[in-house]
Amino acid sequence: MKGIRDPKLWPIAEKVEAGERLTFAEGLILYQTRDLTGLMRLANRVREKKHGHKTYFVHSIRVSQTNICYVGCTFCAFQRRFGEEGAWDWDVEEVVAWVRARYQPGLTEIHVTAGHHPKRPFQYYLDLVRALKASFPGVQVKAWTAAEIHHFSKIARLPYKEVLQALKEAGLDAMPGGGAEIFAERVRKEIARAKVSAAGWLLIHRIAHELGIPTNATMLYGHIETLEERLDHMDRLRQLQDETGGFMSFIPLAFQPDGNLLAKKLGKREFTTGLDDLRNLAVARLYLDNIPHIKGYWATLTPELAQVSLDWGVTDIDGTLIEERIVHMAGSPTPEGLSKAALARIILAAGRIPVERDALYREVRVWDRVEA
Repeated sequence: MKGIRDPKLWPIAEKVEAGERLTFAEGLILYQTRDLTGLMRLANRVREKKHGHKTYFVHSIRVSQTNICYVGCTFCAFQRRFGEEGAWDWDVEEVVAWVRARYQPGLTEIHVTAGHHPKRPFQYYLDLVRALKASFPGVQVKAWTAAEIHHFSKIARLPYKEVLQALKEAGLDAMPGGGAEIFAERVRKEIARAKVSAAGWLLIHRIAHELGIPTNATMLYGHIETLEERLDHMDRLRQLQDETGGFMSFIPLAFQPDGNLLAKKLGKREFTTGLDDLRNLAVARLYLDNIPHIKGYWATLTPELAQVSLDWGVTDIDGTLIEERIVHMAGSPTPEGLSKAALARIILAAGRIPVERDALYREVRVWDRVEA
């Protein structure tokens, strides 16, 4: 492939052209190479082979019914305790009213993630899914991470399969990919000791896929993990995807160093660099050959870098969000939401084709222009 200067990338380029799988050692070469333009070309080659110039986004609203949480992840600035300033805890009717007040025509997805509330019964979550489906007909509910499913399993004293089956019967359409953080036990003990284990996270997604619930997967990076641990995380996802095929997208999430214990302990104030973010996305696109989409989450990247990432393997920039709270409470400097037109404009200006999708990546509208 033309434009690749690093000789170590040449055999990788041959494998990419042939559609062959990269090894762990080759993944590390991608993380270590100084030939960033060559890396970009390789990732873009895979991106265009899979999806051409199409770039996806969803018209969605982010709902967090509570930020009360007992887990105590050290990287989190979202969690609060009972009675603490800034805490909220909504009943089902309050959640529906909050969404209705912000509802926009054509809304496709209600994305729900929140704290691990120690007192809400499992029935509350079933009632919430049913109420959202009944109140907003045709809107898909993508709700609760594997970490939250693990929490539901504990409070309901039910196995994962029964929890997921009950949520599906209530109307759950898909699951987000949060709670994965980094699978390496060394890191997990430091940043998410009380959260679901790596094995538990993977098992929950396996069961969801077996039940016909499509899911997504995340990775939190830019804190104390090594490059090998990032790649190990991707490797475990790739193995599960080989078996189930249930992941729709992979979303690397950059650590936000504001208002959390981990940042204070590390003395860390700086955000990840743009090149680290882009390299991470490119490596993901090349290594995760069996996951359809790599998402450049604009809320952590910034809309400007998300636009650049469309040349680095990214085929999805997430969605309108409408008042996202979790990463913004950790210091993300980005807007809490963007309009569909703004997202389409970002994609068009990058020379790509904006495709509005639903929660399951079914195409809703292909945008060929944006009105001034």
